[in-house]
Amino acid sequence: MDQAENLRRIIKNNAMSKENLARVITITSGKGGVGKSSTAVNLAIHLSRLGNRVIIIDADFGLANVEVMLGIRPRYTLADVMFKGKSLSEVITTGPENIGFLSGGSGIKELSNMNKDQVVNFITKLYELDRMADIIIIDTGAGISDSVMEFVVASQELLLVATPEPTSITDAYALLKTLNRRGGFDKKNVSIKMIGNRVTKYEDGIELFEKLSVVVKKFLGIEFSLLGLIPYDDKCQKSIMKQAPVSIEYPNAAASRAYENIAYKLNLAPSGKSGEKKSRGIRSLFSNIVKMKYQR
Repeated sequence: MDQAENLRRIIKNNAMSKENLARVITITSGKGGVGKSSTAVNLAIHLSRLGNRVIIIDADFGLANVEVMLGIRPRYTLADVMFKGKSLSEVITTGPENIGFLSGGSGIKELSNMNKDQVVNFITKLYELDRMADIIIIDTGAGISDSVMEFVVASQELLLVATPEPTSITDAYALLKTLNRRGGFDKKNVSIKMIGNRVTKYEDGIELFEKLSVVVKKFLGIEFSLLGLIPYDDKCQKSIMKQAPVSIEYPNAAASRAYENIAYKLNLAPSGKSGEKKSRGIRSLFSNIVKMKYQR
């Protein structure tokens, strides 16, 4: 049995599991500097306050934005699970509001270098992560590199962060266009929601969504919804300088209240496009990523 066939068997076994698997939310953006990591951290805080067990996976290899914003430095990364025998409970760092944090480090880049036994062992270990969390938030890198798109294509639920800047709109469209061309992407079964960030006026946020959604639907045939708007708030920059999430440092700030509202809507919303609450879990997502790597 070759590696791709073995991975298909693992995915099938995961799908047959009747256990409640973690809901996986992937947060991405077409360009850097639009507040993607801030969105991941602050939504995690509010989802935790709503009673969920939340773990953030920082999948941005180039920048350690999440750990900087949380003010923590992890001792281990996902690579220690893959190659050094660490368990997931050993490598997860506890952050504020009882959020779990897992740094991807170089581990995700090394997925295609693993042999069959290592792949099977790693995917099996992810069972532990599905048991530890109700919601897993993946903070991808920005842009359309292979390392970013691998996560985006494999995800069941995507949050796309964009700002009213023309370059942000253009790059968000480029990401969706690239996604639409990738093998394995199923637009019918993926839930895509947009978050407009740094919006000075409500009308600007609505215009941002309408501009992007009309073009995306016309030329790509992809439909997505507007999840919420985050107003421009100087408290966000101040909180970053303090290495503390704005929702903790300035809980009454306009941005903090907006993140709270979005988290509340996410908590109530189904995880998939079909309206089902059931998630495929983190094991299925990583299985799909590895399978796509081996099929290239």
